[in-house]
Amino acid sequence: MASHSPALDGITVLDLSTVGPGPRCTRILADYGAKVVKIGAPRAGLQIEPAKWAYGGGRGWTHTRIDLKSPDGKAEFLALARGADVVLESYRPGVVDRLGIGFEAVRAVNPRIVYCSISGYGQTGPYAGHPGFDQIAQGMGGLMSITGEPGKGPMRVGIPIADLTAGIFCSQGILLAII
Repeated sequence: MASHSPALDGITVLDLSTVGPGPRCTRILADYGAKVVKIGAPRAGLQIEPAKWAYGGGRGWTHTRIDLKSPDGKAEFLALARGADVVLESYRPGVVDRLGIGFEAVRAVNPRIVYCSISGYGQTGPYAGHPGFDQIAQGMGGLMSITGEPGKGPMRVGIPIADLTAGIFCSQGILLAII
């Protein structure tokens, strides 16, 4: 029986995301063989351990802690980005640029980088600075208006459908960019 390498064998993803779509996206990429490096702040418990559910343990997933607010941390991240294929982040718009690790900074050290930013309302526009959460997306998108019990108010869907599908679409976008 012939064996084959996973489709993303040799691809390294730096994951700066915290909850929802980001971990779902990187789980999919790891399932296809990518090495995912989850990067969290040096403070204990900052969304690295709770996010393990999305990675399913193993699957090519590792983690490290970097103080991105320090010059040494910024340099450490950019050194990792130099050898990476993908950077995924889910900070509010503008945060990565203030930290000095936005697309232009990473592209300066790695011109072939695929840089993906996840945000609830995009990078510009009237809601860009607002946090986006699954329940809010369900409500604003109208999904909650068609769920629930007759005669009662809107109810969110039982699973975080907006976060799950956003993670799937995010992984598809990254895969297309890699191709």
